[in-house]
Amino acid sequence: MSYLKKWIPRWGLTVIVSLSVVTLIGCSSATTKKGTVGVDRQQMLLVSEKQMTQGAVKAYQQVLTEAKQKNALNTDPKTVKRLKTIADRLIPQTQIYRKDALNWQWEVNLITSDQLNAWCMPGGKIAFYTGIIQKLNLTDGEMAAIMGHEIAHALREHGRERASQAMLGQAGLTALSILTGMEGLAMDATSMVMQATFILPNSRTHEIEADRMGVELAARGGYNPYDAVSVWKKMAKISKDAPPEFLSTHPAHDSRIKDLTRYAKKVMPLYQKSKKAS
Repeated sequence: MSYLKKWIPRWGLTVIVSLSVVTLIGCSSATTKKGTVGVDRQQMLLVSEKQMTQGAVKAYQQVLTEAKQKNALNTDPKTVKRLKTIADRLIPQTQIYRKDALNWQWEVNLITSDQLNAWCMPGGKIAFYTGIIQKLNLTDGEMAAIMGHEIAHALREHGRERASQAMLGQAGLTALSILTGMEGLAMDATSMVMQATFILPNSRTHEIEADRMGVELAARGGYNPYDAVSVWKKMAKISKDAPPEFLSTHPAHDSRIKDLTRYAKKVMPLYQKSKKAS
């Protein structure tokens, strides 16, 4: 590094790093097929899928171990059965977006917590918290809407995308470290997954994509897509003090409900077809 600083002028080194970053940004692709809802945005993915999947296995196990130590893992067999039944109907539908998802090592667990939360890590590692089920008094259809949304995040690899964005920011820090002599910090895969799941927020774009893909997964799995609208109406009632849309990384409740209603209508024929088939 000292050799570089000695022989390359500061402005030249900045240009080299900047060009490298631009090249990385140019390496974009879409992780999923369009599906009926038509999600086809190109994504910048600098972190490998393998890294995220391997990191998710360790991160998920860490979360489950901590929950087990607190006697907060899978404490309600009836609810666990509901979750697994829903997952069994939704997971086969993931092939609409990407066939490789059928080979993921899917897991579904229930964690006792007051948090209104549910998530799906890379590779299909799903968790629901009792708080969101109990406080929203979720029906199976509403649980399917939430699970479809979280699965969509994993299919679309939003966590990998956020980790890549963080890495790109780190590239800027690396350029600065080269010029100033500071050392950069690197995240291992498990830390990246943990940060992408619990710390780095999904953008509005990510949330909208997951909403739209989620209603399609639910509809294809035989759940009424309008149950997603019902979920967000309930959420709006218990979060009246949520910030306005322009101050939030998530869509405002009214905007979200309107968009979900539009896409629920679009995938309604898929739900009707599924019901007839069953």
